[in-house]
Order: sequence, then structure tokens, then C-alpha cells
Amino acid sequence: MREHGAMLGRIAASYEADPAKRQELQQDIFASIWRALPGFRGEASLRTFVARIAHNRAITHVARAASEPRMSELDDALPSDQPSPFEDAERADQQRRLLDAVRTLPLSLREPVVLTLEDFSPREIAEMLALNPNIVSIRLTRAKALLRSALDDGS
Repeated sequence: MREHGAMLGRIAASYEADPAKRQELQQDIFASIWRALPGFRGEASLRTFVARIAHNRAITHVARAASEPRMSELDDALPSDQPSPFEDAERADQQRRLLDAVRTLPLSLREPVVLTLEDFSPREIAEMLALNPNIVSIRLTRAKALLRSALDDGS
């Protein structure tokens, strides 16, 4: 290692920019050389043998790093298009309160409200409930007033 350590460091540095990962790569190279030394047959110089092992380890290191998902530091200042946990909790609470209030409505008012919350138009609701569309609108107006009152009282 004394004789070839500088060369091995340069080889590792040419394959890994991150200092901590480069140190790990160098340790991996040293361990691989240590394991391979008993098999050294002297067909090439020790320097060539060591460099070849270092390059092979470095290539394996790069291939393994390329197959791992890319990671980057998250910037806390980055805006998110997702609601915050607080907003999620607030929305869930509002939905629970609305559902509780809807359950208190008389059935004749609850039916059109539930269907409205499912994005049906008053005309479609009238057809489903076999009512006049004007009656559906009147029931929705009454239901909204009761819901508004119930939700305002619960605040």
C-alpha cells in the first residue's frame, strides 16, 4: 500500500467525487487487493496487478451507484403542491363536521344534499327523486341554510 497507495487514491478519485464514498471505495480496493494477493502469479508486475484490481473495483462501484436511485438534498424552501399535514387534518375535520351536519337533516332535505355533494345537477336529482326541479332547488336552499347554521354553531 505504501508503494502503490497514491496511484490507488488517484484511481479511486477518478471514479468517485464524493470524499466519503471515495474513502469507502479505497477501502474496498485495499480489501480486494488483500484477498487477491495469494492468487498473484507474477505474470504481470505487481503494479499492473494492483491497478487492474483497483479499476475493476471502481467499475463495480460506479455500476452499483448507477443502479441505485438518485438522491439529492431536499430544500426546505421548495414549495410543495401537496397540502400540508395541517391542511389535510383541517380538511378531514371539515368533511367530518359536514357529514355529521348532513346526517342531522330530515330525509327530504338530506337526499338532494347528498346527491349535490356527488356533483349531480338539480335537474338530475329531480329525475332521480321523481320531483319537480323547483322543489329540489327549494329543498337545497333550506338544507344549505340548516347546514350553514349547524356548521357555524360547531365552530
